[in-house]
Amino acid sequence: MIIKPKVRGFICINAHPAGCAANVQEQIDYVKSQGPVADGPKNVLVIGASTGYGLASRITAAFGCQAKTMGVFFEKAPTERKTASAGFYNSAAFEAAAKEAGLYSKSFNGDAFSHEMKAKVIEAIKADMGQVDLVVYSLASPRRTDPDSGETYSSVLKPIGEGYTAKNLNTDTLKIADITVEPAVEEEIQATVNVMGGQDWELWMQALAQADVLAPGCKTSAYTYLGDKLTWPIYGKATIGKAKEDLDRAAVAIRERFSSQNVEAYVSVLKAVVTQSSSAIPVMPLYMSILFKVMKEEGTHEGCIEQLYRLFTECLYTDSPRIDDDQRLRVDEKELSPQTQASVEAVWPEVTEDNLFELTDYKTYNAEFLRLFGFGVDGVDYEADTSPLVEASFLS
Repeated sequence: MIIKPKVRGFICINAHPAGCAANVQEQIDYVKSQGPVADGPKNVLVIGASTGYGLASRITAAFGCQAKTMGVFFEKAPTERKTASAGFYNSAAFEAAAKEAGLYSKSFNGDAFSHEMKAKVIEAIKADMGQVDLVVYSLASPRRTDPDSGETYSSVLKPIGEGYTAKNLNTDTLKIADITVEPAVEEEIQATVNVMGGQDWELWMQALAQADVLAPGCKTSAYTYLGDKLTWPIYGKATIGKAKEDLDRAAVAIRERFSSQNVEAYVSVLKAVVTQSSSAIPVMPLYMSILFKVMKEEGTHEGCIEQLYRLFTECLYTDSPRIDDDQRLRVDEKELSPQTQASVEAVWPEVTEDNLFELTDYKTYNAEFLRLFGFGVDGVDYEADTSPLVEASFLS
């Protein structure tokens, strides 16, 4: 079939296997071009390994550190008539590249929130790695079923306390208009914390520790975004913000609980990038379109793989990590520089539908969105007859 992007709102409902593979290879090539990570990890578990920052983490660990990697994700397989999800193709491409490079990798496709998946992964770690020295927690899901109670929670993207009205870019129509988001009720706030907070990160670390598969001095990190004034009302001081606060709580709890094993637990703060999750958040597409233009002009623009390589080399595996007063690792310092934020804030009120492409870099935002699904990648023939079927030896 000829595979063209089918975009519905903030999601693309199909993916291109060759484009996803090329995108993965570009990230691998970037890491290899930067050179090895000194004193990096050797056995790495990435929970949420198929897209965005999780995928970049796995690539950096494997091709920057020559580490054995194990990935966990929940992705849709292809059929003869329908493509797989992008994460399926990404992970298949990673597995093929790792095998070609002689690197150990094993992937699990299923519900990472379940006790059953944790048990299967632990069994594989015992058999193939013995212990892990880095655990990355990068799950992004709109809902979570509690493995003990069986209750399913759904997250919401809402402010807290009072409604929020702000300029918003409709990426379907390219219309710019104010959007009002009503405040969350207490049940919605707690449900969002249950989905996006640190509960499952803690459960993973508890299960790994109880099974004695955490190496002494093991590092673990979950990822977050903080942003600045323009995004605080819908991101920081909102339901997502409450969930991110719970990540901070979980990091402290993990450090204290496993202090005898010298486990280092961090929340790592990363910059705004285009992901399937961030594209769904009101305000963020317009903010990122402006931010990308400013940072490109400053020569500081980065994507997932550049951020993750710096996280490894400048924070996780260095004697002088960039760390804030809350013990978070910071790789968002370029985005949050006063000069950059002042430039973004100056442009924000001036943007209209007529000057969108002049004052912002929406073109890059849209291109990076499509690349998430394997479209618009250099060197890929999108007119070629392409089978959606790709072999993958994922465990479930």
